[in-house]
Amino acid sequence: MTQNVDPLSTEVNVPLRAVVGNRELALEVVRETLRPGALDAPVRWAHVSELRDPAPYLLGEELILTAGVNLATTRGEVDQYVRGLRQAGVTALGFGLTPNVHETLPEPLRRACARHGLPLLVVPTRTPFLAVNRAVSVALTEAGQREQRRITAAREALTRAAGGGLGELTEALATRLRSWVALVGAGDVLASAHDAPSPLPPEVRELVATVRAGSGIRSATTELTGAGGVVFVVVQPVYPQATASHLVVTGRARRFDGADRAILAVGAALLGLVGRAGSDAAELGAAATGLLLGRASAGEVARELLGSDGGRLIVGAPYRRGPDEVAQRPDWLRARLDTPLVQVLPGPRFVAIVGPSPPELEGLRAHGWLAAAGAPVPAARLADSVAEAELLLSRAQALGRPVVAGGGPPDFDALLDPGASRGYATKLLEPLISLDRTDRELVRTLRTWLAHHGGWEPTATELGVHRNSVRHRIAQVEKALDVDLADPETRMRLWFALRWATPDTHGP
Repeated sequence: MTQNVDPLSTEVNVPLRAVVGNRELALEVVRETLRPGALDAPVRWAHVSELRDPAPYLLGEELILTAGVNLATTRGEVDQYVRGLRQAGVTALGFGLTPNVHETLPEPLRRACARHGLPLLVVPTRTPFLAVNRAVSVALTEAGQREQRRITAAREALTRAAGGGLGELTEALATRLRSWVALVGAGDVLASAHDAPSPLPPEVRELVATVRAGSGIRSATTELTGAGGVVFVVVQPVYPQATASHLVVTGRARRFDGADRAILAVGAALLGLVGRAGSDAAELGAAATGLLLGRASAGEVARELLGSDGGRLIVGAPYRRGPDEVAQRPDWLRARLDTPLVQVLPGPRFVAIVGPSPPELEGLRAHGWLAAAGAPVPAARLADSVAEAELLLSRAQALGRPVVAGGGPPDFDALLDPGASRGYATKLLEPLISLDRTDRELVRTLRTWLAHHGGWEPTATELGVHRNSVRHRIAQVEKALDVDLADPETRMRLWFALRWATPDTHGP
């Protein structure tokens, strides 16, 4: 049994066969250097190095490219070079044939790679190393996009399955991972799916104990060898920490890649929430929503449940007569908003968390709810968006319709209380309003002048007066308000005040 305990990792990589199989590169595989499974080994980058000992500068899982400029000449030194690459975790070595350097593959290098099991690729003269680097980069990008689509689909499916309790969620997680899954409590298996072994093998129980003895968000992996071949097993705690009483154990005949680990993290977080809330979907939604919004340590869970795209916070309050009895039910709101993350509060009010694309909120108004949706934010910052959502709800109540941040052109007004902004505008513009009672038209002149960015001629043309009259009126504005209109911040404040003021303030 081999065992490894490490922080969670979801790095994207591609199998070596994806690089070797690229016909445009015309790479030749030296077959005697391949061991079983070598072409399935992960490549996370291609790196050119002509160092005699590049091992100290490597992270592992690289495809190293070299033209052998500084390749040692003795068999022992070549053997030491290859052994160092192997110990550094290099996936494969690409040797470039170059005129006047190495026009053929050095035999000592071939033998050393075969001896240490380091896959050796011959890069022909017509294939520049840059082309190999680019091919690996493109493959990694495409793999990352595929993984993200798979993770997103799994996250949505698991979130829906969470409403069915531990059994349904465990079954959904096993299906998504194509593996067996067991949720382990303090001493018992609480739920399992896809023929999870019962009892768990001693090696797995030892791994569970190892994880519980650690701290932080960690996972552990092991390989079990039996009559059926090798089984790769992962043990991961449910949120929030490695010493949590509940651990998720999963196993299958294939290694778990980055997407699998991300899906497992989502499932583990949801299993932890379901375990706290029980099988009641309303309690689960309330627990998840409260956790995401109310705890500083909820960032990890938020990222697992919502993904890198984050989400929006929606708040709702009664509209007119308020919501009827059915509309106040969490299951009704979950169905309407297409999210299990709904919490109904006294008042009544509700709070919900959805993905970055907001649901249709107008339909809620017909059932007695008026809702507002904040701007999309990273999952870990959802708690910070509460104030914005509350301001938007105040705006919605003043307008009598739903408000969605980012639903149209940027609207600074949506973040302000309408009554407060009108009061500010009236107070700021009062000296001009008083003078305008004697037909000076200072408010109208100021608004037109600001709209034309301080242009005297266009302002005079629109007002039908001489430009000197405009200059005289603007001087009166500066004196009445005791401001300097050459200051851009002063212009900004006055422009917003003119927007927020009541219609009769703007003049004819």
